[in-house]
Amino acid sequence: MQTKTDVRLSAEFNFPVQIYYEDTDFSGVVYHPNFLKYFERAREHVIGANVLQQLWHEQGIGFAVYKTNMGCFEGVEFADIIDVRTRFYFDGPYRSIWLQEIWRPNATKAAVTAEIEMVCMNKARSLCPLPQEVIALLAT
Repeated sequence: MQTKTDVRLSAEFNFPVQIYYEDTDFSGVVYHPNFLKYFERAREHVIGANVLQQLWHEQGIGFAVYKTNMGCFEGVEFADIIDVRTRFYFDGPYRSIWLQEIWRPNATKAAVTAEIEMVCMNKARSLCPLPQEVIALLAT
């Protein structure tokens, strides 16, 4: 995945996901929209559900996907336990870029990659600056 050369990437976060039969199509391979759910869960794990809930209820601030670029290079199958690897960087006052990969056990390359642009929005669905507490939390 390409990133700007002048950005500071976060540390890598790992999030394991068990693949259940319900995640797959008739052949036992994960149905591709489910990868977006796994990426979402991993991002929530990085930020923290409590932080997201507090931002929404106390400040009326949330996050929305603005743009996604995803590539599926290898099938992920029923009963796999995958590793969702996540890194991110801030791109201006309103946006964060999340670089995510799904790795199968003992793989030599990522099965799925995504670059997901997130924007910060208020309850009126207008752009708003990323809260300083989120920047501080994620910058560590």
